[in-house]
Amino acid sequence: RWLYGKQICLFYAFCGVLFGICSLSTLTLLSTVCCLKICFPAYGKLMRQHGQILIACAWTYAAIFACSPLAHWGEYGAEPYGTACCIDWRSTNVNAVAMSYIMALFVFCYILPCGVIVTSYSLILVTVKESRKAVEQH
Repeated sequence: RWLYGKQICLFYAFCGVLFGICSLSTLTLLSTVCCLKICFPAYGKLMRQHGQILIACAWTYAAIFACSPLAHWGEYGAEPYGTACCIDWRSTNVNAVAMSYIMALFVFCYILPCGVIVTSYSLILVTVKESRKAVEQH
């Protein structure tokens, strides 16, 4: 069972969601920047300020979804085995608001980032393949 009380459980779950979403958001931004630099070099000119803004956006995006259960859109609680804390998945069975949070997480923190990553790296592969063909022809 969880040994450290409700407040530590909330903090533990908050940190897990915050760092997890921020990690995926950062990977999404990195794949997008790589795609811009390789596939669209005219638009791939990024300065230090752009990188700082993108990192701030990743943290803000993650913070919005991590703070939502603290604002009662979704819930944090003990995991099914009770040994750690995370999003309370069982609350979706009785609470439509919690279900909407889970659906938003699924779409905006899983489907959308993964789609952007797959698209970015697919475009990079296509560009590299076309570049290789052009080099072979010369």
